[in-house]
Order: sequence, then structure tokens, then C-alpha cells
Amino acid sequence: VDEERDHIRGPQDAAVTVVEYGDLECPYCGRAETVVRELLSDFGDLRYVWRHLPLNDVHPHAQMAAEASEAAGAQGKFWEMHDTMLAHQGDLTLRDILGYAEDLKLDLDQFKAAVRKRKGSGRIAEDVESADLSGVSGTPPFFINGHRHQDAYDIDTLSKAVRLARARVALST
Repeated sequence: VDEERDHIRGPQDAAVTVVEYGDLECPYCGRAETVVRELLSDFGDLRYVWRHLPLNDVHPHAQMAAEASEAAGAQGKFWEMHDTMLAHQGDLTLRDILGYAEDLKLDLDQFKAAVRKRKGSGRIAEDVESADLSGVSGTPPFFINGHRHQDAYDIDTLSKAVRLARARVALST
């Protein structure tokens, strides 16, 4: 995890870090978001990282949505745009996304220019390369303290994995 570049929720010094590679148009990522929110609520010492993995072959708006989230991030509103788009996965046309940017009170000229120039595409490509190097091809995969979580991503299964990771950290210190 790179604190200078990654999108992070939770304390920087958390004992457990969960990394998700996600696609803002993926319905499974949308469902996983409620689980992630519950994990963050249940575990105060959890750090969550979102990395982009737009599945362009099956989700036609995924790349633009990822780039729009980065454009919002340039104005300090990455998570707000991320959350909005995951909540409205069926409405990710450019018109929809511009409406979300307006609702978030972003500088629309700056936002439109960033999206038009595809300013976030390099960062997204880095995330995709990281996913490829990690053996990830679909979404949403989770990594917990660097180990790929192979089980289901429901709240009970992920909570158990987080508790196990926390116990491993406690044993190693």
C-alpha cells in the first residue's frame, strides 16, 4: 500500500489492511461495498484500499467511471464520487456522471477537462497492472494483509479473515 497514491479509508497505522480491486460498474463490487462498510464500522483498526480494475469487456462505462472518480479525487472528492457511482451502477453515462459531479459541488470545468483529457488513465493502468501481477482477472478480489482472500466476501467470512489477520499480527509482535 502506497499512502501517497492509494485511495485509503481507515487509520494509516491499522494492523489489518484490506485491498480490493474493483470496477465501479460491477454488480458484485456494488454488493461488496455494503460488506466493506460494515467491516470498517465493526473493526476500528482496519484500513481499506480501493484499486481500479475496470472490466471494459463486460462493463462499457467502467473505464470512464474510474477516470471520473480520479477526476473527482483531484478535487478531494474521490470517495464521494466512488460511493455515488457504486450506488448508481445502472446510471454511469457521461451525462449521469456530470450530474454527480455537480451534486458534489465539484469545479465542473476542471472536472470535465480532466475527464476529457483522461488524466486518471495512467493511474488506473497502474492499478490494472498491479492486479495482473497479483493474478487477478475478475472483480472483486480482496487481499488481507497481502494474502489473497479466496473465500466468499460476505460479512461473516470477511470478518473471520480480518480477525485471523489481526491475530497473526499480534503473534508476530
